[in-house]
Amino acid sequence: MANSDSSHALSRQPTIHHISSSMEDLDSELSNVEYATYSVHMPPTPDHQPLDCNSRGSEEQFVSSSLFTGGHNRATRALSKDKVIGSETSHIQMVGSKGSFCSIPGCNSRITTDAQGVDVLPCDCDFKICEDCYRDALRTGDGICPGCKEAYGAERNLVDMSVDNRQQSFNLERRLSLVKSTESGLIRNQNNEFDYTEFLYETKKTYGYGNAVWPKEDVNGDNGGEPKELSKKQWKPLTRKLNVSTKILFPYRLLILGRIVAYALFMEWRITNPNEDAIWLWGMSVVCELWFAFSWVLDQLPKFCPVNRFADLDVLKEKFETPNPSNPAGKSDLPGVDIFVSTADPEKEPPLVTANTILSILAADYPVEKLSCYVSDDGGALLTFEAMAEAASFASIWVPFCRKHDIEPRNPESYFGLKRDPYKNKVRPDFVRDRRRVKREYDEFKVRVNALSDSIRRRSDAYNTREEVKALKRWRENKDDEIREIPKIAKATWMADGTHWPGTWTIPALEHSRGDHASIIQVMLNPPSDEPLKGTAADMNSTDLSEVDIRLPMLVYVSREKRPGYDHNKKAGAMNALVRASAIMSNGPFILNLDCDHYIFYSQALREGMCYMMDGEGDRICYVQFPQRFEGIDPSDRYANHNTVFFDANMRALDGLQGPVYVGTGCLFRRTALYGFEPPLSIERTNWLGRFFPRKRKIATARSTAEVAPEENYDDEAMNIALIPKKFGNSSMLLDSIQVAAFQGQPLADHPSIKNGRPPGSLIAPREPLVPSTVGEAINVISCWYEDKTEWGDSVGWIYGSVTEDVVTGYRMHDRGWRSVYCVTKRDAFHGTAPINLTDRLHQVLRWATGSVEIFFSRNNALLGSSRLKLLQRIAYLNVGIYPFTSIFLIVYCFLPALSLFSGQFIVQTLNVTFLVYLFAITVTLSLLAVLEVKWSGIDLEEWWRNEQFWLIGGTSAHLVAVLQGLLKVIAGIEISFTLTSKSVGEDVDDEFVDLYIFKWTSLMIPPLTIIMVNLIAIAVAVSRTIYSAEPQWSQLVGGVFFSFWVLAHLYPFAKGLMGRRGKTPTIVFVWSGLLAVCISLLWVAINPPSGTTQIGGSFQFP
Repeated sequence: MANSDSSHALSRQPTIHHISSSMEDLDSELSNVEYATYSVHMPPTPDHQPLDCNSRGSEEQFVSSSLFTGGHNRATRALSKDKVIGSETSHIQMVGSKGSFCSIPGCNSRITTDAQGVDVLPCDCDFKICEDCYRDALRTGDGICPGCKEAYGAERNLVDMSVDNRQQSFNLERRLSLVKSTESGLIRNQNNEFDYTEFLYETKKTYGYGNAVWPKEDVNGDNGGEPKELSKKQWKPLTRKLNVSTKILFPYRLLILGRIVAYALFMEWRITNPNEDAIWLWGMSVVCELWFAFSWVLDQLPKFCPVNRFADLDVLKEKFETPNPSNPAGKSDLPGVDIFVSTADPEKEPPLVTANTILSILAADYPVEKLSCYVSDDGGALLTFEAMAEAASFASIWVPFCRKHDIEPRNPESYFGLKRDPYKNKVRPDFVRDRRRVKREYDEFKVRVNALSDSIRRRSDAYNTREEVKALKRWRENKDDEIREIPKIAKATWMADGTHWPGTWTIPALEHSRGDHASIIQVMLNPPSDEPLKGTAADMNSTDLSEVDIRLPMLVYVSREKRPGYDHNKKAGAMNALVRASAIMSNGPFILNLDCDHYIFYSQALREGMCYMMDGEGDRICYVQFPQRFEGIDPSDRYANHNTVFFDANMRALDGLQGPVYVGTGCLFRRTALYGFEPPLSIERTNWLGRFFPRKRKIATARSTAEVAPEENYDDEAMNIALIPKKFGNSSMLLDSIQVAAFQGQPLADHPSIKNGRPPGSLIAPREPLVPSTVGEAINVISCWYEDKTEWGDSVGWIYGSVTEDVVTGYRMHDRGWRSVYCVTKRDAFHGTAPINLTDRLHQVLRWATGSVEIFFSRNNALLGSSRLKLLQRIAYLNVGIYPFTSIFLIVYCFLPALSLFSGQFIVQTLNVTFLVYLFAITVTLSLLAVLEVKWSGIDLEEWWRNEQFWLIGGTSAHLVAVLQGLLKVIAGIEISFTLTSKSVGEDVDDEFVDLYIFKWTSLMIPPLTIIMVNLIAIAVAVSRTIYSAEPQWSQLVGGVFFSFWVLAHLYPFAKGLMGRRGKTPTIVFVWSGLLAVCISLLWVAINPPSGTTQIGGSFQFP
């Protein structure tokens, strides 16, 4: 009986309540929410009356113009929104847009549209007529079409016609994969536990979810063999892997080994030859040098196997978008991609930047019907919401323009800001006119977006004043009845249609603040139709789009629920909310995540990434990481913002092992890998290089019903029902989507060598249309309570518990046996912004280093990884967690030359030939390694040197603080909080790099500033002492000064940053410099007073 109740609770279908009520009635909330049961409230408006539940077309139209809100213990509401921004919307997929105007003279009504916004017309001549005029024609005009003068035929309902016949075949009532799986046979592993991998790749079923359709016949034909056309066809790979030239790689590896040997011999000599005159100086230097050698080995060993990869877009088009027997029409057989854009604060992340990122996504060169964009607004700000709506409106102009003229890049701000001839290689005669028109429209768009903040403020002030007047009037009317205080009206934030914004208000109030607001989902652009939709011919004021597909990808605004008392897990929690919501609404098998300031610079970047996922062994790839490229960096790259050594050297090297690490943005994920599943087929290599003695892991295959005993099904049914929700939550729609996403993400089975593939033509079916119950379920899965008692954030989705959730998430996938790929495109795939200000750069490095310390002290330490993690990959991840601790030794080592100069001693007894030979050998091998690394990675020597400089700057500032913060968190449990890096620019619009010169004091600057002052004073003291000494010790002076200049050369960019613009040094620098100089001088006098005196410090002796 208990099992039956549990099964019934989990399989309960969401219900839709069509309610006609007043606004006061809508303020009441559900007092109890059990599992996935919720209500969708549809308040009536003059333009929207209660729907007929049997009208599927009406439900689709309702979704296209409704804002859905809800949350924990609250009703899920669908609020009609015919207007989301003040400007007029014209695109057929845009929220609030209507159909074309009726062509009957004197009628200004709009024509009925379908869910994709296409006009629904009753006659084949496409005469535009509204529903009222159509009915009048049937009643009074003998059923004659006013356009072609032909009879209409039988009367038809235009609303019902808006639903495509193929879309009608989809069943509104969702099936429950949970129940069907248990009926068809339980799936368990050897430990008698539920086997998620086999559950994931269970086959021989027909799914109608998403755009995947399983064939009814055997995939390989009736006889179980391969089709003849496949066995005879020459198979072409989608990608190629090229190793680095042996002429470069062999000496590179040889130099690594040679430097390791030189380091070992040098350290043996240093340990056996102490400086008896300054044993304390010798001891500190030896300890530091041992750690530096260890750290260098950890960084260098993973660079043994760098590779280069190339994708073939022509082969991709031939396989997936060329007519063939399985796809006669040549429709795109590519899998769907859901793109996530995350933003949290419109003040630090300007809405115009986010809008440009969205526009670049909507214009990407990928099948429109397979692309969906989800914007996560973790701040729940109306400013972001309306800026996104403005971007969706402008996309109807920008996207067709990009497609018509092959525009690159497809970010309008970057495109119109290019410092090159925009008319080069443009052959269409109307390009100049089109460009000028779009540029004018974009300038107006920028003005509207930049004015949104003031517009929202003025609108809210007007509405709040009206509400206060109404409340005051009611108070005066009721004042005689009883004594009452003047009511206080909350300062609400109002939407363009005159309703309260359900998210965060400008003046926070209860349930309307950054940490306390409801879930919000708004479909800004409806899912497009599966057939191309051409635009109209040009007139005097428009662009000729008659040969251009004007469809736009689906665009969805998402703001997850936040409530006090819940840990929302920052960006990782927002990403997981998008994973669940997108699984319900579009279920793309691949997910691309981008920061709000990272836009698509190369429109075919998605296609190149898909080449790796769809290649022969692509089913074992968990993600494809693209390099990060940045704009707005000063020409000298003073603070190594481009980070080319990491992206072009380290990441290429890791690609030759198990794959690059995940760096937080510009990454194409396999959805099932994010769900915590293992790869379907892997070859485990357990040797130290991971290249020999392969051991195959058992392939996960589904068992038929006959192979499972009936009593086995009955005994373990309750266990399986309990385990699946524990991992993913209790949404049956989410569980339904998992297997479909796994099937869609498989490579194409177009050759016998593809063992884990899907049949050609299986992804050409149209996408299932959105209905209120679907969006309502998406609201359910982004509520704050959904993750309770599940494995989200632990083994599913983005991993919680670290400020660098990206590295941890990628590590978990590699630890499960997945591989990743580094995709370097000929044209940069993505461009973003980076903080060029010294203070912002240090805080960025502080956050990364703190996350690394957290990783080291957690179960994500690579030392605790599974046997599926290759040795060199394990070393790379171990280095990620260890590198901040180098700061302790680095700071000590940077003070050693000053101490040497002050004391007149050196780290060695004398500068003998042996020491100089070892020093020369280590220095030369390092230089040669740098030259060869520059050769195979393609970076510049100057970039390598900038990286070395900022390594010391970050190591003596942010890394040390990160170690202290990490230790405080581990020992005392003190949580670490970080603020977003501001992406706004300075006020000087004439200087592109004005942020570079802005000085903002931070305590992170104290250690490197102290190092600079101490070394400068030490050099002055040592030189003066040596010159006026009776017996000058030039060897100690030369060694110490050389050592000090080495430190100061690395810190030069830091010192230059303190100077600000044109040498204007901030006052705080002079204050600190003076204080440090006085303190050091007094300390030196105390330690080493003038000879012949017995003052303070005269008896001081070094140990």
